[in-house]
Amino acid sequence: MACLYTRGLYLNLYHFMRRKPLQNVLTQPRTTGLTVHVVFWFSLSLTIAAIYSGLALREAFSHAYIVQDDARQHVFWMQRFIDGELFPHDLIANYFQSVAPVGYTAIYRIAAAFGIHPFLFNKLLPPILCAIATGYCFGISLQLLPVPVAGFITTVLLNQSLWMKDDLISATPRAFVYPLFLAFLYYLLRQSLLPCLATIILLALFYPQYLLICAALFILQIFPSKNSPLRTSAPLCAYLCAPLRFPKKFKLHTHYLSIIALIVTIIAISSYALIPGKFDPVITATQAKELPEFWGTGRSYFFSNNPWYFFLLGPRSGVLNVGFVRPATLALGILLPILIRYPNLFPLVKSISPQIRVLAQVFWSSISMFIVAHLLLFNLHLPSRYTEHSFRILLSVSAGIVLTIVIDAILRTDCHPKKLKNLILSPGRFSDRRAKRNNNRETRLYSKLRIYHYLTISFITAALLCYPYLVEPFPLTKYKDGHFPALYQFFQQQPKDSLIASVSEEADNLPTFAQRSILVGREYAIPYHWVYYRQFRQRTIDLIQAQYSPDLEEVKQFIQRYGIDFWLLDNTAFTPEYLANHDWLRDYQPVTLEAQERLTQGITPALAGVVEDCSVFQMERFVVLQTSCISKLSGRV
Repeated sequence: MACLYTRGLYLNLYHFMRRKPLQNVLTQPRTTGLTVHVVFWFSLSLTIAAIYSGLALREAFSHAYIVQDDARQHVFWMQRFIDGELFPHDLIANYFQSVAPVGYTAIYRIAAAFGIHPFLFNKLLPPILCAIATGYCFGISLQLLPVPVAGFITTVLLNQSLWMKDDLISATPRAFVYPLFLAFLYYLLRQSLLPCLATIILLALFYPQYLLICAALFILQIFPSKNSPLRTSAPLCAYLCAPLRFPKKFKLHTHYLSIIALIVTIIAISSYALIPGKFDPVITATQAKELPEFWGTGRSYFFSNNPWYFFLLGPRSGVLNVGFVRPATLALGILLPILIRYPNLFPLVKSISPQIRVLAQVFWSSISMFIVAHLLLFNLHLPSRYTEHSFRILLSVSAGIVLTIVIDAILRTDCHPKKLKNLILSPGRFSDRRAKRNNNRETRLYSKLRIYHYLTISFITAALLCYPYLVEPFPLTKYKDGHFPALYQFFQQQPKDSLIASVSEEADNLPTFAQRSILVGREYAIPYHWVYYRQFRQRTIDLIQAQYSPDLEEVKQFIQRYGIDFWLLDNTAFTPEYLANHDWLRDYQPVTLEAQERLTQGITPALAGVVEDCSVFQMERFVVLQTSCISKLSGRV
């Protein structure tokens, strides 16, 4: 009887351990249909995305005059959709309108048609894009590893990465690459031809640079692995380089999809290549190397004399630019090719779909376009754009899968039920007392392991969810506050065709908050199209010369040449320290240096002598001069 009692206890313990409740709930592979587990983890993913978006929205509406940094470039001209008389004959507005992708312009125009102001729409778009990206990222994760918790971890990592950079929050064209490219990968994995083609067309309309990555990806899928120049005998390289292997019944369909999609992609690329831009040609590498803007602390710092930094870590030129590993947990993604080689240690690896190789194909496509962008500098814009966004997506998916595999391996470190089964099948092996003692020992061991599991999972969960709050600031929004409402209101009362000249940093905010044109501004000094930037650079040089010239006639000629209506000055504008501390003006040497030397020598600019007579607005930091008053004055001041 005692042996039967002991056998019953072991059977109960055996069956209890066989259930593995934590592993079943968290890491058990499941079907990708709409099950309770999928709905729960997907809802939780959207909840995390909504929380992060809410933090950004709270800041977006925290001030009456607030705007995202890059929106000052890409959105200010869209105020023309509300009032067609704004920014007439404005070089800066015309340039940024000309380089805006068609789809990006259209979606803001549609919003304006419904009465939504462009800057309001700019604040509302990021949460929408975030939710779409989250949904497709979750779907991609389930396609590669049918474990819902992996989709949750992946989307959390992706959201953290997106909100630690200012790409998504800007709601500029590069913000659309995440939902659209993730949608493209999702439909590609599902072998859905029409949705895949639709995402390609949308990429062409919103972020056409990534069409090149799509084209490279299709080329890798069309050609078999035996003819691939990337094929090697090393196991890790073979994993990275081998293309997707679908079941035979899908192989023909896969090639058809790739060929058709490649044709559509080439047509979309050609539509951009064959239509010349209004401000073409693009600046050449030779021209760029001669401009200080592309060196050191320049406005568009690109070149470096250190080749390792230039090709690896440069913010615009490097393949591994410094922002792509935020959060640091994304670095776990590089472990996936290693873990996948040890299925015995990490059993969940066996559930990974062969389609996982699409990540490697995206990696090689991004690298290839990065190289081509360097070879054709700057015809394909910035090389880092071809790796920054795609690497962030790849690392998020890979890191999410890695964490899930590791969690599963931890949960499988249990009391070896097979050994217990052997004990159960030998009921006469132990005495009654010894059986009870072993039973208690195994029960305590099992309880300790369960506690260890709970603590480990709790630690991983806390680290995953709380890590962003240890990084300041989170979310990274780069919203800019307008601190001088009286100044903006003054300019709003002036004629809509007014043109303001200023080297003050506050001039960057005037097109946004005052809806008036400026001659130049640091925020708009984008030097990639030479027809635009040649004019912009000359304007800036002429402005510096006129502002610090001791000859009033030179000032008048400048006003007449550009049709200036108002001149905005900082109260400290005529001090040597002002020019010495003005980083942007250093790009326009030797003009800035000459002006600084004249101020050091005590030579008073002519403009300083007319402040008292021609000022029409003054506050604690600024003074605004009316140029019609200056034009009436005569003589050398």
